[in-house]
Amino acid sequence: MLAYKFDWGVLWRQPYGEWLLQGIWMTIQLGALAWVIAFILGLLFGTLRASTLWPLRFIGALYVEVFRNIPFLVQLFFWFYAGPMLFGKTLQFKINSIAGLNYHVAVVALGLYTASRVAEHVRAGFASIGHGQYDAVLSTGMTHLQMYWHVIVPHALRLIIPPLTTEFLTIFKNSAVAMTIGVAETTFMSYKIDEQTFHGLEATTGAMAIYLVLGMTVVKLMNLIEAKYRIPGLVTR
Repeated sequence: MLAYKFDWGVLWRQPYGEWLLQGIWMTIQLGALAWVIAFILGLLFGTLRASTLWPLRFIGALYVEVFRNIPFLVQLFFWFYAGPMLFGKTLQFKINSIAGLNYHVAVVALGLYTASRVAEHVRAGFASIGHGQYDAVLSTGMTHLQMYWHVIVPHALRLIIPPLTTEFLTIFKNSAVAMTIGVAETTFMSYKIDEQTFHGLEATTGAMAIYLVLGMTVVKLMNLIEAKYRIPGLVTR
């Protein structure tokens, strides 16, 4: 260790600097696209979990319990290695021949996993709204669908912005697991630099700094959204 010669230039010297930029862009893509899936499905299944109809609650609970309780790495391996087998040999061959299959699998798997966590936050948001508000909205003549779409869902989303901030941040950090199936995101590129230069300390430190800056940016963005849409009178950060 005493003979180790630091060379921080590997973080910007070509081609290593370009590799890191490619990894950062891949991380942002993975996180952003997976978040779209997670938010839409989380809102859907969270609403189902809060439904008064037990079949809908069962569907929502089933999704959440399955995807939330299985480690993301296991789910990622399942969708990448075993998932194509579910479609038969003919479709399996076509699926495996898709260019960038590992990238697409990572986006979908990360989105499905995070959606189960978002769904629980949505359910908690609904539970925090008093029954009197539901009755008041229905008394105006709105249907249940109109009530959820125009009043309850917007109210619940405002209440759960802080926990959604955590999930939005976590989805970018969990994207690092995609390196295990060959997705060239930030962590993958840092290890690739280490293999080429034997300067793993600099490469991994650079990767940690990138995730730190990315995380702080996400938190700042969500704080601005929270401040804009906060409900007057409630305790805020």
